Amino acid sequence: MAETVEVLVPGGRATAGPPLGPALGPLGINVKAVVDDINKKTAEFNGMSVPVTVTVDDKKNVTLTVGIPPTTALVMKEAGIEKGSGTPNTQAVGNLPLEAVIRIAKMKMESMLSYDLKTAAKEVMGTCVSVGVTIEGKSAKEAIAAVNAGEWDSQLA
Repeated sequence: MAETVEVLVPGGRATAGPPLGPALGPLGINVKAVVDDINKKTAEFNGMSVPVTVTVDDKKNVTLTVGIPPTTALVMKEAGIEKGSGTPNTQAVGNLPLEAVIRIAKMKMESMLSYDLKTAAKEVMGTCVSVGVTIEGKSAKEAIAAVNAGEWDSQLA
């Protein structure tokens, strides 16, 4: 029977320590080789938490599945901030261009509940509300209203 371990690791910087080492050690596989593999596959997400699933079958074959970081992490990376605002309703800590919102929406489309780019972009903007990031200089709520009013339909088509 296959064993599955799901963890959130720092992109490109996973170690054999917790949470990976203790979870993989009892499975009888080369933990260092698996960690090196994870670091290779997550290098592009350096500094972000990345969901990784490690599946080990009966013959000790290892299968890695690397997910996409949470929307919050992608928004903060694009905005160039370390952490979100302590008071997101009153204090903005960063600003995103619409192109960055669209890029994040396209990355996360598979795992979202949205069927089209317009609603996926609105989901990303909703994350911007809680992080305290503005879009094109507007508050995230104003940006969502602008999308609903059709202001950015040409870019979101």
